[in-house]
Amino acid sequence: MSENHLTRVRRLCLALPATSERLSHGEPTFFVRKKVFVMFADNHHNDDRVAVWLPVPPGVQEDLLAAAPERFFKPPYVGVRGWIGIALDRIDDAELEMYVNSAWELIASQQRRSRRNTEPG
Repeated sequence: MSENHLTRVRRLCLALPATSERLSHGEPTFFVRKKVFVMFADNHHNDDRVAVWLPVPPGVQEDLLAAAPERFFKPPYVGVRGWIGIALDRIDDAELEMYVNSAWELIASQQRRSRRNTEPG
């Protein structure tokens, strides 16, 4: 079953511009240029979840955790930075695509701002 979920995630992530996939911490991880925007987690530390971890805009993590704790969780390591975990067996493709696209935009826009701030003026 986790392979089916990975296929879903891979299809959505790799459809976006300038993305790639490679293993990071033993799991398939998706990058926009050199920055992570989605991490796949298959039973991470025996948590019994097949999930993705991804960034959400400020304030959204708390709202999702309160509204649907059966679908969303605060992932280890990156949860303190506002990322959300999503149980893949509890989300349809359309909603998952929305979160993946939002994560891509958050990370890609941070990179654009960072490049503008380091370019000679």
